[in-house]
Amino acid sequence: MKLLRMMLGGILISMGILLTVLPGSILFLLAGLILVSIDYKPARKLLALIQKSLTKAAVQLDRFLLKRKYR
Repeated sequence: MKLLRMMLGGILISMGILLTVLPGSILFLLAGLILVSIDYKPARKLLALIQKSLTKAAVQLDRFLLKRKYR
């Protein structure tokens, strides 16, 4: 089960990196990191960092859109 999870996680991370460069979604990268982070501690740290930065970006986008709406 661990091997299957790591293989699928690796495939999803590879697809996510490829689709980050090409037009596509970064969700594959996140899904792969979630699968790999179960067994690999550095992936957990990277996933936490990405979650924090995405949360910060969402807050900034919300603020920007709210300011823009009332102009």
